[in-house]
Formats: sequence, C-alpha cells, structure tokens
Amino acid sequence: MTDALKRLSEEGVAIWLDDLSRKRITSGNLAELIDQQHVVGVTTNPTIFQKAISSGDGYEQQVSDLAARKVTVDEAIRMITTADVRDAADILRPVFDATDGQDGRVSIEVDPRLAHNTKATIAEAKQLAWLVDRPNTLIKIPATKAGLPAITEVIGLGISVNVTLIFSLERYREVMDAYLAGLEKAKERGLDLSLIRSVASFFVSRVDTEIDKRLDALGTPEAKALRGKSAVANARLAYQAYEEVFSSDRFSALDRAGARKQRPLWASTGVKDPAFRDTMYVDDLVAPNTVNTMPEATLLATEDHGSITGDTVTGGYEQARADLDAVERLGISYDDVVQVLEDEGVEKFEASWNDLLKSTEAELERLSPSEG
Repeated sequence: MTDALKRLSEEGVAIWLDDLSRKRITSGNLAELIDQQHVVGVTTNPTIFQKAISSGDGYEQQVSDLAARKVTVDEAIRMITTADVRDAADILRPVFDATDGQDGRVSIEVDPRLAHNTKATIAEAKQLAWLVDRPNTLIKIPATKAGLPAITEVIGLGISVNVTLIFSLERYREVMDAYLAGLEKAKERGLDLSLIRSVASFFVSRVDTEIDKRLDALGTPEAKALRGKSAVANARLAYQAYEEVFSSDRFSALDRAGARKQRPLWASTGVKDPAFRDTMYVDDLVAPNTVNTMPEATLLATEDHGSITGDTVTGGYEQARADLDAVERLGISYDDVVQVLEDEGVEKFEASWNDLLKSTEAELERLSPSEG
C-alpha cells in the first residue's frame, strides 16, 4: 500500500502532514502515520488549530485548568497550541535524530495579527521557541514585507524557521536572501550554522484557484486550455530559483561554515478543483531536497494511487515559463494574482485566529469554576 509514498521519499521529497490535533497525538494516529505512511514532519497553521480546538477532543481538562487560573484567552491559546506542538515534536524526535535534524520537525506559526509588524513578529518567534522548548520546532513567519527582516533576525538568533505564505517568485527570492542574511548574522555571532534549519513554504493550489477563476471569466478556448497549469508552473520556476541561489558563491561560503540549504516546501497541496487529479500537486512536484506537506486526504490518495515517476520538476522550466507567459498574454496579471493571494492568506489566517479566540473564550467561560 505504501509503495508510492516510499518512492516519493526515495526521490528526495520529505512527506509532512499538514494537520495536528490532540486526538491525533493521544490516539497514536500520528505515530502510526510516521511508522506506516513515511510521514517525517508536521505543519500547523491558525486554521488547523481553530478546527482542532473547536472540535473539543481532548482539550477540556486543560481548558478547565486554564479557566481556574483565570488566564487571558490569548495566553490560553498559546498554552494549548504549544502543548500540542511539544507533544508532536516528542513523537517525531526519533526521526529528527535519525535525519540529523533535517526532518522530524513540527511547525508553529506566529500570531497572524502580527504579519505586518516586524518587531512583534521577532518577539513572538523568540517567545514561541522558548515556550515549545524543543530543538525540532520550526517557527512559522509569513513572507510579508514586514516578515522578511524578521526572518533574517530570527535565523540570526539561531532559531529555525518555516517561512510561510509564499506565492510569488520575486518574494521567494527575497525570502532566500533573508535566510542567507540571517545565516551571515548567525555566523558573525559565532553560532553553529549546522543547527539552523529552514523551509520556504511555497503555496501551490491557491494559485490555480485564483488564476483559473480569471481564465473561466474569459471563457475562450485559449483560456480553458490553460486551466490547472499555473500552480505547478509557478512551483517549478521556484525550484529553478532555489537551484540558482543555493549554488551561488554567497551560499558556498556559508556552506563551508556548516550551513544547510533552505528546502522548498510545497504547501496547499490539496486539490481544490474536482476536475483535477487529486494527487496532481504531489505527482507533478517531485524534486530532490524538497518537502511536500499534505492534508491527510492527499496523503492517503497518494498512497492509494499516486504516480511517482521520478523527478517531474527540473526538466520542465521552459514549459513552466511558457505556461505563465501564456496566462499573462491573456491579460491576467501575475503580479496582481500573487498580491491578492498574499493579502487573502493573511486575512484567512487572521479570521481563523479570531474564530479561535471566540470559541476558546466561550469554553473558558463555560468551564470557569464558580466563586468560593
């Protein structure tokens, strides 16, 4: 059953699960996925936590204790989410040790309301790293303009980072530059560069969702022929940029000091259009030294009928560029699309966080002990 996932791993794609809940941890499900489905990491985001905590499974005792202590709702959420990340990190610790820190990692995101505040993002990243207190944690920082200098500073402090919400090739290059600048700071501070890891989460399916919506509005045969091609093209060109940056003289100097490459991570790989193969964003993005973080449905679909045929990225740069150029020629602005997606991404995570605040506050009130 797991041949496709095994082949994917053998091609150099680390399989991470894009989900976490206390039930998944306590039931043994996460351990089972690691053991049987080749899962070697976990990513979380505000939406994932909002769904997990709202479902209530396994959180009542902790929420009751927090209510008794009369903590603020913000503190309650941090205590709950960091507890889950810490426990997941402990389950993944053997993978972390076996891969010399490459995998076995769990990501936790800074408060999305701080996405446009550099100083607050840095402070929150430091606090989260301290709270979780596990070497196999990645702190997620969004690739907003304010996020870029935060990435440099946090990496420069020796904290490993998952850069999230990357949609555009230009922003991705800025992210890689921020990572290298952070490594240079860490080197100046005398830190061990080999202990600092990073992934750059390049979002996939949402690019097709936004561009295909605009192609459908045009309705021409040329527009219809381009449906479902933009996201993979965009990701392949991102990998080309990765190859270029991490073969540069600038990185070579850091490499000699023990630095590791920042791996591209394909995020948002669940297919949203039923017209497409449900494993498309896995099968078509196989390349060495990458990560694919998948919702469980995509993971199980890949296990069942994924088509892993070797590297499907590095030979496709010319076609990828042609596909994006064809979309642009139809009057669909790439720059506008990626800006809309970044803005929406921040807004969606902020909305999920606000929903989480409301539902957690209601639970704290419900479980608050009566006075006396």
